[in-house]
Amino acid sequence: MNKLRFGVLGCAEHYSLRISNPIKSSLLVEPYGVASRNPEKAKAYAEKWGFRKAYGSYEALLADPDIDFVYCPLPNNLHLEYIKKAADAGKPILCEKPIGLNAKEAVEAAEYCRKKGILVMEAFMYRLHPQWVTAAEIVKCGELGKVMSTAGIFSYDLKDGANIRNRVETGGGGLYDIGCYTVSTARLLMEAEPERVVCTLKRDPVFKTDIYASAILDFGDGRASTFTVGTQLFPWQRVRAIGTAGTLAVEVPFNMYGDYPGFVHVNTGIGQRTIQTEIADQYLLEFDAFAVAVAEKHSEAPTPIHDAVANMAVLDALYASAVSGAWEKVVRY
Repeated sequence: MNKLRFGVLGCAEHYSLRISNPIKSSLLVEPYGVASRNPEKAKAYAEKWGFRKAYGSYEALLADPDIDFVYCPLPNNLHLEYIKKAADAGKPILCEKPIGLNAKEAVEAAEYCRKKGILVMEAFMYRLHPQWVTAAEIVKCGELGKVMSTAGIFSYDLKDGANIRNRVETGGGGLYDIGCYTVSTARLLMEAEPERVVCTLKRDPVFKTDIYASAILDFGDGRASTFTVGTQLFPWQRVRAIGTAGTLAVEVPFNMYGDYPGFVHVNTGIGQRTIQTEIADQYLLEFDAFAVAVAEKHSEAPTPIHDAVANMAVLDALYASAVSGAWEKVVRY
């Protein structure tokens, strides 16, 4: 297939830091345009990171017929708006997580794109990395028996009040930014949806965003997942699963290096082993997989939109529990 040209909404550091370099190796996609509400900023960003065109508005980028799909790393509060605008322009859209600010927004985005016949995907890049493909296959084949518990930790230390992750009005906060990952991995390894959740969290006295959160996800029948996330903690990340016949742990589950192999540790009655997965860049895999789905006109993205809706439903319940101080049911959509 010919390379698909993509456009980026916003001059995001996330793109320049994590995506701009690996995307150079793609045989399927090429960076074509970048948009900013500041034309000069867009022009400088385009020159620095290899885009052919720069636009002085997001709408101008969406109107360009030469762009095949759109990548949206805009602040969380703008996701639904620009998913709809991309769909109106006939552009498939790869949108950063979380897909919206709540499950209702996720449902609205999914339904809007379905009616327009436009592919939309939440950018959970980790799902495509070989270490997670391997972990999911181990669970699915039953090597761990029945997975009864998972535990996750994801944290970083960011005290910059100007950063969008620390701004309430842009949809900032730890649960939105990194709790979405710990919820997603729990659902993946449990191969189920939680029935109810309980969550405690602390908000920054100045930013008002949640900076520490711990939670339990109850999957019923004694099965539960726990996790802790923090935005003002020592940076750390791990995920493990415990089943009736074995355990599994992923060393670097989320911010996996693109130039280093993955390691999945498995312990069963036969013995212990460490599976080394191939070196791969998860962002390159994400963009390529989405491009194939667009080019071949797949009805579903590599990570289906209904998964994004289910993940947001859990986040809704977590935030509700933090307010009520009690167990909250997870709504099914």
